[in-house]
Amino acid sequence: MNAILALEDGTWYRGVAAGAQGEAAGEVVFNTSMTGYQEVLTDPSYAGQIVTMTAPQIGNYGVAAGDAESQAPRVAGFVMREASPLASNWRADGTLRDYLIQHNIVAIADIDTRALTRVLRSAGVMRGVIATGHPDPDQLVDKARAIPRMEGSDLVSGVTCDRAFAWRDRASASGDADHAAFSEMPAQRTGRRRRVAAYDFGIKWNILRRLDAYGCDVHVFPASAPASDLLAIAPDGLFLSNGPGDPAAIGYAVENVRELVKADVPMFGICLGHQVLGLAVGARTFKLKFGHRGANHPVKDLGSGKVEITSQNHGFAVDPETLPADVHVTHLNLYDGTVEGFRHATRPMFSVQYHPEASPGPHDADYLFRTFLESMDAR
Repeated sequence: MNAILALEDGTWYRGVAAGAQGEAAGEVVFNTSMTGYQEVLTDPSYAGQIVTMTAPQIGNYGVAAGDAESQAPRVAGFVMREASPLASNWRADGTLRDYLIQHNIVAIADIDTRALTRVLRSAGVMRGVIATGHPDPDQLVDKARAIPRMEGSDLVSGVTCDRAFAWRDRASASGDADHAAFSEMPAQRTGRRRRVAAYDFGIKWNILRRLDAYGCDVHVFPASAPASDLLAIAPDGLFLSNGPGDPAAIGYAVENVRELVKADVPMFGICLGHQVLGLAVGARTFKLKFGHRGANHPVKDLGSGKVEITSQNHGFAVDPETLPADVHVTHLNLYDGTVEGFRHATRPMFSVQYHPEASPGPHDADYLFRTFLESMDAR
């Protein structure tokens, strides 16, 4: 079946349908990872976005239940140069195409993703629509222009959990045993299991797995839960998760985190959690031209001088000029110099913009979980 991808600037591409039939609308972005497409599909941080994979062939190793980062795909749509019809992998449960159809994800293949990526790099990410069949490209362009912009969009409310839960109660259903067979065991674990209260802004399962591996009992709370709910369980540590959308649009989360900062409990934030923490301490955030999405982003630890190869997925960043004097930048992106991490000078809290649990280095950034553990043990 034919398919068309149309962008708000009037550019459009004709290809073939590679997933479910219908229409998909969202912000069109690109990801430079060569592998990990199932993790991309199921990462809640991609809610509201049509993801273009820059690797030339996607789907060659199929999909496996243990590789999901949430209960189902969260992307708005998916774009590929070539969609492999075969799944060559002893762990595979099926093909990528069948997986996309099963979860009603509209996808397009056989388009020039290099050309599309160049457009997005030059003009910035844009709103777009994928439609299967024989749609009118001009009508799709009009639909793309009518899509709400990412700036000012609260997408967290659509991906957060509906009620609090303990991760260990759900771990087995997430393919946790499958991951345990491949994951690196932490070099250090806490003397006793630590209780961590985590805000779910769109949390990835592998973050929960790493916290659990380091000896933390993680209790997950909805994004709108008051700070008092988290503090009521007397946590040893607080965690702020990744998630989608504009951090400045979730003022309720910023206010709650501001209250948690006053509690002086060790706190660790990742991705959107990093941005929310930045807003909570008085900084501002801004939208990047085309964002950072991929598994090959170099980040410099300003303390050690080491460079980490990181996995990233974000379209907003913290403005370093607006950080208060008692908050110090700890990590910088070597592509564009944007802030990748900061730490408070007097309070036990820190955050990073990238994903240490995704292991692209493969374990360059896993020390951050150990740092969080040490901050709890020091209390």
